[in-house]
Amino acid sequence: MRGILYPNSNVIFAAQSTNPAEVKPADDPTTSPNPLSSTYGGWVAVENSALALAEAANLLMIPGRQCSNGRAVPVQNADWGNFVQGLRDAGMTAYKAAQSKNQDQILEAADALTTACSNCHDKYREKPGGEADRCM
Repeated sequence: MRGILYPNSNVIFAAQSTNPAEVKPADDPTTSPNPLSSTYGGWVAVENSALALAEAANLLMIPGRQCSNGRAVPVQNADWGNFVQGLRDAGMTAYKAAQSKNQDQILEAADALTTACSNCHDKYREKPGGEADRCM
C-alpha cells in the first residue's frame, strides 16, 4: 500500500487539479521527486501510475502475503477479491482517462479510484483500534 498504491494514486489525484501537460520538466528530470516533472512526466506519468495501480491488484491476491500488522492478507474472503477487482478496474479507468489527456475524464477516474480504495479501507483498514486492527 505505502510503496505502490499510495504514491501512484496521488499522481492520479494530482492530475485532477494540475494539468499534467502544463507541468514543466524539472531542471534535472532524472532526480525529480515529482512524477509529473520527472523523465517520464506529464500525462505519461499519469498513465504509468494508473497501470501500476491496476497491476498492483495482482500483488494483493498472492497467498501468504501479510498486512503491515503481520496478519495474513484475507485473499480467501470473497469481498477481498471483489475489492481487488474494483482497484484493478479503477486503475484501468484511470489509464484510459490519462490516454485521453482529458482532465474531466481524470475527475471521473479519480472518483472511481476513491470508491475502490474506500470500499476496502472501510472494512480492512479504517478501524477504531488503529494499526492493530488492519487486515482483519
